[in-house]
Amino acid sequence: MPQVKAENLEINMQTVETRELTIERVNQAVDAILNVLGNPENDLHTQAYTAFSAGDYQTVKRLASTNLSDYYCKALGYLGGALKLTPNTDTILAESARAAADFAKEKVLLQLGDAIAKALN
Repeated sequence: MPQVKAENLEINMQTVETRELTIERVNQAVDAILNVLGNPENDLHTQAYTAFSAGDYQTVKRLASTNLSDYYCKALGYLGGALKLTPNTDTILAESARAAADFAKEKVLLQLGDAIAKALN
C-alpha cells in the first residue's frame, strides 16, 4: 500500500457564511419554489395552492399525505413549515425545492413524450 505524505495532501475546505435567517429571505426562497411550480394545472393543485395561499398549511399537508405521488402537493406541503423559521427551515426548503424540481421534470418529460408521439405516429 503506498504511503501518502501529509505535505502531498491538498484539502479543499470551503467556508460557508451563514446569514441570519429572516422571514424576508425565506419568502424569497418560497417565491422561487412557487415560480418553478407555476400555476395549478388541475383541481387537486388548485385546492392545494388555494389552501397554501390562505395559510391553511394543515390542509396542504393532508393533500400531500393523501396524494403521495404528486410532487406539486409535496412541494407545497413542505413550504408551510418553512415559514416557521425553525432550525429545520433550510432542510424544509431543500425538500420542497427537490419536489418542485421533480414536478417540473415530470411535466417536461410528459410534454416531450407527447411531442415525440405526435412526430412518430
